[in-house]
Amino acid sequence: MSESVLIYNALCLPAPEVEALIQGRMIATLPRKWINPGQKFALYAANVLTNSLVPEHLYRSSFLPIAQTVLANLSSETALIKAWARCELCQILDASEPLQALSGLTVWTTEGLQRILSQRTYIYLAYLRVYILPQSSEILVDNQERHFIPLPQHLTVSEANPVLNDRIFNLRKHQLETRQPPLHPELEELQSEIASLATTHPAAKELDRDIKVFLGWSSEQLTQQPDPNLAWIENIAALGDRSIQEDQDKNNYQAGTDFENIVRQSLEFLGFTVDYCHKGGAGGLDLLCLKPYPLFGECKAGKKIPNLTAVQLLNLGTLRRADLFNQGTKLIIGPGELTEQLKNAAQLHSMAIINPKTLENLVKLQSIYRNSIDLFKLKEYLKPGQSDEELEKYIEQIYSEIRLRSQIVQAVQELREQDNGSSGITHQCFTVTEIRAHYNATHKDRLIDNVVQNLLVELSSPLTGYLGREDGKSDRFYFLRDLPITRT
Repeated sequence: MSESVLIYNALCLPAPEVEALIQGRMIATLPRKWINPGQKFALYAANVLTNSLVPEHLYRSSFLPIAQTVLANLSSETALIKAWARCELCQILDASEPLQALSGLTVWTTEGLQRILSQRTYIYLAYLRVYILPQSSEILVDNQERHFIPLPQHLTVSEANPVLNDRIFNLRKHQLETRQPPLHPELEELQSEIASLATTHPAAKELDRDIKVFLGWSSEQLTQQPDPNLAWIENIAALGDRSIQEDQDKNNYQAGTDFENIVRQSLEFLGFTVDYCHKGGAGGLDLLCLKPYPLFGECKAGKKIPNLTAVQLLNLGTLRRADLFNQGTKLIIGPGELTEQLKNAAQLHSMAIINPKTLENLVKLQSIYRNSIDLFKLKEYLKPGQSDEELEKYIEQIYSEIRLRSQIVQAVQELREQDNGSSGITHQCFTVTEIRAHYNATHKDRLIDNVVQNLLVELSSPLTGYLGREDGKSDRFYFLRDLPITRT
């Protein structure tokens, strides 16, 4: 449990820069006066800008929209204290300072820093370890331009909620102290472009969060969050197996329709193009998929799959689309036990039979690792007769392939962390041989360079983005983000 700290005053800073510190975009500020390392204080967001510069001159383009929004939303009467900080280091900067390097690691423009320094003999740069308060406190606006302002009531705070964890902060501090350039300025630009979308678009919000984590602006983990829009997946098997459902208020027709609808939704989610002209009902074909290949299906919810199901699929498929039926894939989906008569008919007419639970497992896999299921390979596992065991082999094969790729990503990450331990933050790129050697040293499998290179190229594709590739074409790769393994 972290120790409590009493805070009696607040450091006055331009409101946009307080926001940048809270967001983890930078870890330093330009105070009016020297701050002693170890000193603790709240952060007060003042409606002022350093040396009265306009935001367009002071802040980099990637941060400017945020700065303008913060300034526009400031109250003239009250201010919120959202965070407190501890000074870790304070430096004096003069005209010999490489301002372009400092600009790249903060939110200030080189021009803005030059103007500030031109009006002073030197400036102070304070490195701040920032902690979010569990509850914001409201105080009256102080209209005097001060270095510190006293708080009307002291705050009891703790180190329970740092903006950055110890490891990330120390890396960022080392990077700033040595003025090492930012590793991925292009990603900072991308983040600024999607920031406005992130407030309303769930996918943009997730991407925005992941970019911030990767850039070191956040200590969150790159974990896959469940999508509330995919909750229906959990109902696939339940709607098929009506023996465990409490649906006395539904007649057989309605329960069967519910199952047909979720099967169509499942196949569409896997990538099939469903022809909604075929919706089952009396004398109707339950489902027809046209792309990437014809797939004809019958859905049978309940305890039993009737013996005549195979004959029914044969007759309806031939009647409705005789031109496609012979070359199409035939599928029966239901949880019931199979009679010998149905097994023989399915074998004779090349019809695969699967349990709704197997379909649910396929859809869950697709929801976690989008586009991981190759529908043409899936077709190969839809064997005549009961196909659940074959399909489970395919699911396990996909997980095995993803696991290997995750281990390759992990090998690059471990190489980076080893390098960080000796040299701080650098733009670590590793050769195929280095990555292969590290992988072979930590896993039972033994891979050759050619296999590893193909995997690295795949993982550094813009469509995957787990690794980066130096110059986009060389055989040197670097870590971008985790590829976690999640089993359903």
